[in-house]
Amino acid sequence: MTTNRRSFLKQSAAATTGVFYIAKTSWAQKSPGDTINVAVIGFGGRGGSHISGYNKLNKDGEGVRVSALCDVDSKILEKGLQGYDKEKIKVQGYSDLRKLLESKDIDAVSIATPNHWHALATIWAVQAGKDVYVEKPVSHCVWEGRQMVKAARKYSKIVQTGTQSRSSRKGIAEAVKYVQEGNLGKILLSRGLCYKRRNSIGKTEGPQPIPDSVDYDLWCGPGPKGPLLRKQLKYDWHWTWAYGNGDLGNQGIHQMDIARWFLGEMELSPSVWSVGGRMGYVDDGETANTQIIYHGYEKAPLIFEVHGLPDVKDGKNMDKLMQTSKGVKFQPLPGKDGKEGVTGAGVGVIVECEGGTVVVPNYSGAVVFDKEGKEMKKFEGSEDHFKNFINACRSRRVDDLHADILEGHLSSALCHTGNISHRLGQKEKPEAILEKIKGDRFAGESFARMQEHLGKNEVDLAKDMLTLGPVLKMDGKTERFIDQDEANAMLKDKYRPPFVVPEEV
Repeated sequence: MTTNRRSFLKQSAAATTGVFYIAKTSWAQKSPGDTINVAVIGFGGRGGSHISGYNKLNKDGEGVRVSALCDVDSKILEKGLQGYDKEKIKVQGYSDLRKLLESKDIDAVSIATPNHWHALATIWAVQAGKDVYVEKPVSHCVWEGRQMVKAARKYSKIVQTGTQSRSSRKGIAEAVKYVQEGNLGKILLSRGLCYKRRNSIGKTEGPQPIPDSVDYDLWCGPGPKGPLLRKQLKYDWHWTWAYGNGDLGNQGIHQMDIARWFLGEMELSPSVWSVGGRMGYVDDGETANTQIIYHGYEKAPLIFEVHGLPDVKDGKNMDKLMQTSKGVKFQPLPGKDGKEGVTGAGVGVIVECEGGTVVVPNYSGAVVFDKEGKEMKKFEGSEDHFKNFINACRSRRVDDLHADILEGHLSSALCHTGNISHRLGQKEKPEAILEKIKGDRFAGESFARMQEHLGKNEVDLAKDMLTLGPVLKMDGKTERFIDQDEANAMLKDKYRPPFVVPEEV
């Protein structure tokens, strides 16, 4: 099947009502031993790791090569291509991913664009016959994540989520199995942590210039195209609602995914609420830098804590949750590696069970403690997440993926629903918040840590009040809130033609 440039663009503009383009790929004609040609889309940041990952696989003889690069920034694109030119390797460059997707020589795409592009790029790619590796969070809103799952299944494509902790098969996966087999009794709480310092992005006065090298229309894509109201176009988009999802959907999605993994839940939570705010400074950011998300699963709650300020005002370190002989405690990490026999998590997961606690302090391992805080067991080991994707591309088995798009959708959506509660919330004094959560011990503990964290940073909560979001009830089957029209309206973005996530994939 062939197409010209004009017909391709007409089909992409019509994507709201159906399939936009399907190309016969070279991979469909090859045997499993042949080379898989990958295109990396967006490589000014995380995408650089995608390039390195596939280059390593190529050097290791895994039959995969980067054959195309795509970026809306001409400087970044030129620099990326120069690296291959020096090694006399032919790599095609594109500024518009739609043109890239016309190529029948591309078998798979690896997407590391800003969040608001993830869903549309993925759906267009699978419609064009490509397998996809897409960074986390896989979506910018709940609805489009489900559309990605539908598209992957409809076109029988392999779609891997960039939550690489899922490839910790001898580490975290074995710890999950150990807990789910009942070795520590009933799970009481699965707690995700993102204690990661985020500095102010500054305060501007009026629109800022767009870099000359950037095609701003393509950068905005499905999102709104308005003036740049922050100092930096790149990265700081994470802290704006139009393009990012805050640290909950940036760093936190990794730990949210692990926390849900332990619970074994395959639907969105029946209820969710949030408390938090952008605290400690005033800047152009919109998302919370300090936040608690409470997902009310029936088996056990999943609580997520975001602390974006340091351990003390103007400090350089972060607090951690430490597993000690007296249980889980909030304290500064003593030294680089902590005290002997004590494991902490600042960016990690802590799963409290009837018979002990599991601490996941990194992306590749877990430590099990008994009720007295004594280390019982340690799980360690991780595999190459990119290699897992390539292996699944060859086998054509979704079950071979460590992080299938369905897993990515559910964990990303847990971040989105928490943010919806936050955005619908009202400013409240600490006493009012405590009154509303006083019946839940775990929520109370999390809020006490939040107060302590903000107190160390000299934040006066009587003056700079936190936002308490409503408790939102959800139907996990339909992925719609119950009797919450305002919240339901926030499950789906409004898209800017022709960059529209299709109703029918």
